[in-house]
Amino acid sequence: MSEKKVYQIQYINLCINKFAKRYGLMPQTAFKYLAMYSGIDFLTKHYEAEHVFPIDETIVSLHDICHRNGGSL
Repeated sequence: MSEKKVYQIQYINLCINKFAKRYGLMPQTAFKYLAMYSGIDFLTKHYEAEHVFPIDETIVSLHDICHRNGGSL
């Protein structure tokens, strides 16, 4: 596995954990929510841009993306 892919996985994992903490969810529940409402897809597709922004901005973006796709947090 390439080093870039390892960093991407670590970043997505960090985002899931921060999202879980922000919304009072277990990490597994946050992962399911983000997967169901396209948050994981967003992180994967836009990793190159998102990983340079502050993590709090990314968490807000995740909330907005999921909300637009039917999420209710």
